Amino acid sequence: MSRELRLGRVLLLATGGVVGFLLLWEAVARSGLLPPALVPPPSAIPAAVMGELGNGIWLRVVLQSLHHYLIGVAIGSLLGVAVGVAVGQSPVFEAAQAGLARMLRPIPPLAWIPFALIWFGVSEAAAAFIISISVFWLNYFATLSAVKQIDPGLVELARAFGHGGVLARLGKIVLPAAAPGIFGGLRAGFGQGWMVVVASELFGIPGIGQRMMDASGLLATQIVVVYMLTIALLYGLSDWLFQLTSRRFLAWAP
Repeated sequence: MSRELRLGRVLLLATGGVVGFLLLWEAVARSGLLPPALVPPPSAIPAAVMGELGNGIWLRVVLQSLHHYLIGVAIGSLLGVAVGVAVGQSPVFEAAQAGLARMLRPIPPLAWIPFALIWFGVSEAAAAFIISISVFWLNYFATLSAVKQIDPGLVELARAFGHGGVLARLGKIVLPAAAPGIFGGLRAGFGQGWMVVVASELFGIPGIGQRMMDASGLLATQIVVVYMLTIALLYGLSDWLFQLTSRRFLAWAP
């Protein structure tokens, strides 16, 4: 079987699975087994989408969420990569922070919500803070692992050719060699950020999460589904764009 036929078969099966799921969902919703207010049929979603688009709510809440999502992801990614590289290059630093990392890493990002609200109030800064924490650990451990796996012989070779300084070593050896692992962490962080953004808004911070809570309070579950699908769409789009970007940066990698 040719590659094109295999891809066509996979696409057909994937499409069939989605269509089958939607048909089953519609049948269950229309059967009366579950109240329509609790489980809206898929046929009710297009009208809800048009309503949210028509009154401008969809664009407003998406832009609000996107704003603190980008801030949180940027801060968490930059700090995670920077600290991961620093720890990976310094055995003393690694030993000094090992206990602290083991203590803080198991704490879920949402457990920081009370402190975020106390420190920043009900604001975008609080949401960005929560998102940055969730993204930080993914990038930190991915970067640390990538740096630790660099062949020591490459570092020695760089020193032999006069690149023994910290900046020269980072630019010539460490960052290029660890780049695939770093980009893997960045991609995971981009996805993790979307998983946390809604939860970070459930306490009144403007965005998709707040809109979902308002809709659920009115039993407008079709609107809740609209924004669930919106999050899936935004995640898929951001992941696709990130893959395109990473392929350009890592074109040299095998």
